[in-house]
Amino acid sequence: MTTPDRASARRIAVDRHKAGQLDAALDAYTRYLARYPDDAGIWTNLGALYRTREQHDMARIAQERAYALAPDQEGVLNNYANILSDLGGYERSIKLRKRSLALNPNHLMHHAMIGRCYRGMGEYQKAIDYLTPLVETYPQEPEIQLQLAFAQLGAGQYGAAFRNYDARWRTGELEPLNVPFPRWRDGDEVAGKTILILPEQGFGDMVLLVRFIPLLAARGARVRLVAKPPLTRLLSGIEGLDWIGPAAHRDDPIDLWITLMDLPKLVIGPKDRGEIPPPTTLTVPPDSVARAQGFTAHHQDMFKVGVVWSGSATYKGNSFRSFTHRDFLPMARIPNVQLFSLYKGPFLEAYEKDGSAALIIDTASTDRDFADAAATMREMDLIITSDTATAHIAGSLGLPTWVLLHWDAFWVYRHAGRGTKWYPSMRLFRQAAPQDWASVFDAAHAALEKEANAHG
Repeated sequence: MTTPDRASARRIAVDRHKAGQLDAALDAYTRYLARYPDDAGIWTNLGALYRTREQHDMARIAQERAYALAPDQEGVLNNYANILSDLGGYERSIKLRKRSLALNPNHLMHHAMIGRCYRGMGEYQKAIDYLTPLVETYPQEPEIQLQLAFAQLGAGQYGAAFRNYDARWRTGELEPLNVPFPRWRDGDEVAGKTILILPEQGFGDMVLLVRFIPLLAARGARVRLVAKPPLTRLLSGIEGLDWIGPAAHRDDPIDLWITLMDLPKLVIGPKDRGEIPPPTTLTVPPDSVARAQGFTAHHQDMFKVGVVWSGSATYKGNSFRSFTHRDFLPMARIPNVQLFSLYKGPFLEAYEKDGSAALIIDTASTDRDFADAAATMREMDLIITSDTATAHIAGSLGLPTWVLLHWDAFWVYRHAGRGTKWYPSMRLFRQAAPQDWASVFDAAHAALEKEANAHG
């Protein structure tokens, strides 16, 4: 078999990558770099491919090699800065982005990502100060305004944040909605109007934000909520909610519509930090309660701990915020503790195959919906979870809940502190350094030993 020359081998590898043939491209890059390790462009391409496959540590190594070969090449700077941002290397990422901007001032995404790095460091006001003038200077770059919104959310500047968050519709990541009713515009009167709220983003986001519905109803609005079936029973009893269902219809009596993430704007003014209403009241039906009691009937003398190790596998940041079921296994050694799995999803297969179900009792694989999950949570003495919908439901139920957070936590949890005013019953455990889950589990394990001893 004839070995292709350098130029041909390079072209083959790059073409496969561009075509989205990642496995074939990885094989071609591997063969090429074994013969030609001096090619910074291919190293940075390989790093970008690893990043797409969520092999972040390998991506960083590839980008480091590319940078060592070509420290002033714009593509190398961009890709290296991206993986550093992903992995919490914010200060170095900022330096590289500023160097890249000096080479090409038109690469406006770097401005947005510099603000994002400041936010990742917990420097909310620094991010706000950096991004605010740039929103007006570069209105054509929605990511700058979007990153400003996230920084303001972290800072608690909710009125401005949820308005700047409108930029999400201009990033190209969300499909525009085609709704046969007038859209609510900021400042529109709602008294006497029927408002349709449409779902947006994840289940946890909906549980988080439906707390604003009673305030909207108190202003004289009739509220209709579209929710996916897994949430409809759980949310059916919200105060002020006139109707909930899986879809709206053209002939429904609706005056205005909004999406879920716009809901806070109806009750929080543009310059208002906003008082946070308490979590919504959830509905836990009797049949769900009876089902949940069956899981714990033989463990009433134990300290019962419900655990979750992953959020939605389709969420692009899930690999950073999640861990594995095996990380909980040392907790099963604590006397008087019985672990119960509240997880339902694609990572259940590994849990079932390695025998962990004998130590962490499965309760969730047969859940019909989140009402079933909520009932099981109420049977627990404690919930320990990753940042996922479980955390929002447990927090809304007012249950003792420990959330294990990665270094760049969701804005509800901010970047410091042991609690969040959005969910008073929560205790937060944070990584001491990026990707350091060991410190989180060590702290949670020690705290659980104290809880279990006190219970016994």
